[in-house]
Amino acid sequence: MASGLSVDLSTTLGADEIGVLFAYFLLGVATCQVYIYYSRFPDDSVKLKTLVAIVWLAEFGRIVCIGSGLFTYTIFNYGRPETVVGPLPKALDIAILIGGIPIICVQGFFLFRIYAFSKRLLVPVFICVVTSMRCISGTALMVTSLRMKSLVEFEVQWGWLFTAFWSFGVVSDVGLTVALVALFLRQRPSGQKRTVALLDKLILWTLETGMLTSVTMISEVIFFHTMKNNFIWAAPFTLHTLLYSNSLLASLNSRATLRAMNEVSLPSLHLTAALANGVQLTPDTAGIMEQSSKISQV
Repeated sequence: MASGLSVDLSTTLGADEIGVLFAYFLLGVATCQVYIYYSRFPDDSVKLKTLVAIVWLAEFGRIVCIGSGLFTYTIFNYGRPETVVGPLPKALDIAILIGGIPIICVQGFFLFRIYAFSKRLLVPVFICVVTSMRCISGTALMVTSLRMKSLVEFEVQWGWLFTAFWSFGVVSDVGLTVALVALFLRQRPSGQKRTVALLDKLILWTLETGMLTSVTMISEVIFFHTMKNNFIWAAPFTLHTLLYSNSLLASLNSRATLRAMNEVSLPSLHLTAALANGVQLTPDTAGIMEQSSKISQV
């Protein structure tokens, strides 16, 4: 935004309000998914339950900070539109910092799934490095914003840092999506008919969630560089961590559907009972059971 222009609240504060409204809606969706998760999967490991709790608490804290920032703009600074392009409220600085927690947790979860499924380190290590660079650039954004005197000047001076943050995010998201889809496709030719249907559903869900987060960040970059006179980019920027959190929760909750499909093609519950009773499985049956278990847990 050029410093000589008057402040247009519809494309500055208005964009922020739209982002905050949708963010609260997505937090509600995430909260419902958390309730469903704890109700549906009481036997999950403590680590996985803790991960879900950390993600939700971080999102809740972030949304509280974002709401506090909007309250500062609209109530405390009412009648002073110039404050919209001034220093950020401290609550928004905290929100930027907290926003990194769900991203790290969600991407770490999917990286572990890739490694558990493939038993190879190359792709997880590469994505981990890219994710680390994204976290570093996000932390740098937060630190530099603490000394910011004008959002306009901050955009000019540190715009490249925004671009780096979003670029690393797109690379990591696309990398995760491609890696997971490649792993599923590799299993597809040797699968039975219903197993192939299960894999196809996993591929579709992976593409949907991966594309959603990637497209959101790409839109932030495009808005940031093509619309210099407004803050339209702030709306998707407010939402993108919640998209990660909801993708994680949707992945966990979808296991009920996947396991139901899996049990149609393989009576794994009966096999588990047989194992508990000491019945010896053949190598072929054990291999099929292990593969189906991996697929249903990804």
